[in-house]
Amino acid sequence: MRKIVLAAAVATSALGLAACGETADKAGETVDAMAADAEANAEAVGDAVEGAADEATEAAGDAADATAEAVEGAADAAVETAEDAADAATEAVSGE
Repeated sequence: MRKIVLAAAVATSALGLAACGETADKAGETVDAMAADAEANAEAVGDAVEGAADEATEAAGDAADATAEAVEGAADAAVETAEDAADAATEAVSGE
């Protein structure tokens, strides 16, 4: 969508320059310069999107790591509680 709008703006500008008495060569150079600017802007947007995607991926990885650590901690606590309960049951049965 943005490319279409940029292309229309470039074409409109080129026609406007040609209608104002500019030579075809000058108008062509202007269109080329405008196209180069549009391409540079598109690349900058692409780089920004790529950077945002990288940051989102990193954040998701960090969240997964934190979740794994929390699950591991909960599992360790459950094992410890089960061991304590088994020790208590053993003591109750043996009468100690």
